[in-house]
Amino acid sequence: MLITKPRFETFAEYLQYEDNSEGLYELFNGKLIEMPPESGLNYQIANRLFLVFALMLGTDIIRGHGLELEVRGEPKNRYPDLTIIREEHIKLLSKRNTILLSMSPPLLVIEVVSLGEIQRERDYIAKRIQYQDCGIPEYWIVDPQTQTILVLELRGNTYTEIGNFSNDDLVKSSIFNQLNIKVSQVFN
Repeated sequence: MLITKPRFETFAEYLQYEDNSEGLYELFNGKLIEMPPESGLNYQIANRLFLVFALMLGTDIIRGHGLELEVRGEPKNRYPDLTIIREEHIKLLSKRNTILLSMSPPLLVIEVVSLGEIQRERDYIAKRIQYQDCGIPEYWIVDPQTQTILVLELRGNTYTEIGNFSNDDLVKSSIFNQLNIKVSQVFN
């Protein structure tokens, strides 16, 4: 049996929709586009970073792939691989794991680049523009193909490159200066 998904005129309408599935959807031009599962490698890398941040910050302000961010443009929402939220978000996200544009932005968003040119362009260009527009202070692009971590910091309204780290470089963060992880530890 073919089940069709409804069309949504606004993000608020989409937020009211419940299909009782475990699927994650991006809202693109009013239509729900189901997100494919991440690769095992991407989960492995995101889990390593989750552990590093959990040991440093505790687990309450760290969210994995299921956190949804409302963004401007198309699609209207994104699901980062890892997000460091603010303390104020914890209670706000208790019912629905969605950070709205009306809320303060998260502190850090991390994307692990999936294989394929379209996915690279999405993480390096489209998401960068959307996250910058949301005012997210720091954005990391973790690239398994090049084994690099590009760290971008929001200065004014524009992301500026803090560094493109590789090999045994220590990843530097303007927000989390106590961070102590080498790029090689993320990929090996």
